[in-house]
Amino acid sequence: MTEHEFTADLWRWQARDEETGGAWFFVSLPFEVSDLLDEAGPRKGFGSVRVEVSIGASTWRTSVFPSAEEKTFVLPVKKAVRAAEGLVEGGPCRVRLRTV
Repeated sequence: MTEHEFTADLWRWQARDEETGGAWFFVSLPFEVSDLLDEAGPRKGFGSVRVEVSIGASTWRTSVFPSAEEKTFVLPVKKAVRAAEGLVEGGPCRVRLRTV
């Protein structure tokens, strides 16, 4: 298990059909964190890595996924966390991420 802390901006994924697909929000991991996760060993489907994440007082388990567009792993941030922590698109997120 490894733990990383960083600050990154929250961004919205532009879905092909946002009307029916909803809005997905992500944080891109810093390249150095992504490199360490890449070297960590076997991954799950789509190259994902299971993690426990804390932003503010919110903690949850999810996966980070490699993104060809971003050239790093991306972390999905669910609506309940965005609301609880007052996060807005383009705003900074202080993230604590731990592999599980």
